Amino acid sequence: MALFKAMPDKFDLVITDMTMPQMTGDKLALELLKIRPDLPVILCTGFSQNITKEKAKTMGIKAFLMKPLLIKEMAHTIRKVLDKAKESTQAKR
Repeated sequence: MALFKAMPDKFDLVITDMTMPQMTGDKLALELLKIRPDLPVILCTGFSQNITKEKAKTMGIKAFLMKPLLIKEMAHTIRKVLDKAKESTQAKR
C-alpha cells in the first residue's frame, strides 16, 4: 500500500488475494480505488463468506477469481481486464 501511495501511476493492474495479513483483499482494493478509481483490480479467493462476485463488481473490482486457479484462466482474465482498461482510457481521450 505504501508503494502504491508513493507511485500510483506506475501500476497497470493489481492482483490480490482475499486473505492477507493486516488487510483483506477487498479492503485493499477499496483503498487503491480511492486513489486511482480507474485501476484494474483482480481479486482471488478460495472461499469467503465476506465477498461474492457481485459484491466485488459493485466495489469496482474488475474480476473475481476462485481458487484453485488455472494459469490459462488467470492469463485470460488479466488480458481481458487490461484490454477493457485500455479501451476505457482511449474512449476518454
